[in-house]
Amino acid sequence: MISKSVSEALNRQIKLEAESSQLYLAMACWAENNGFEGVAGFMYDHSDEERMHMLKFIKFLNNRGGSTIISELEKPRYEFKSIRDIFEALLKHEIFISEQINKLVDITFSEKDFATHNFLQWYIAEQIEEEALARMIIDKMNLIGDNESGLYLFDNEIAKIKSSITNI
Repeated sequence: MISKSVSEALNRQIKLEAESSQLYLAMACWAENNGFEGVAGFMYDHSDEERMHMLKFIKFLNNRGGSTIISELEKPRYEFKSIRDIFEALLKHEIFISEQINKLVDITFSEKDFATHNFLQWYIAEQIEEEALARMIIDKMNLIGDNESGLYLFDNEIAKIKSSITNI
């Protein structure tokens, strides 16, 4: 049986994963409404991926005898100034999620819950990839600056990145 403190911490993370999915969905809508189909597709896929992360936590918690609580979500930010603003917000959010996963790992270690600790190792690796991807995208944006034709090419490049990560 999973401890109350680990169960509560996992439920907090389930909520965060759901909110991440909603945030990326809002980013996708903004991008699509502003003519960035490649970015929109990337963000729609990212939203789905975060939902799958949430489901993975739910199934783990339920299988360990915990009680999953589906809680109310905070309304995501839905207004953005630019594509750069979206990807800077994405990186900031992924860093926040990494911090939360690390806190969760710390709780499992102090509780000597090695099964959950082991389960979380996948999320640690995933967060390293998520942050690296966001940084790489921002680096690409820095190369093109605010050049409108560069943004058009950037949007097409993001569509290629999207298809490569969805095949992993």
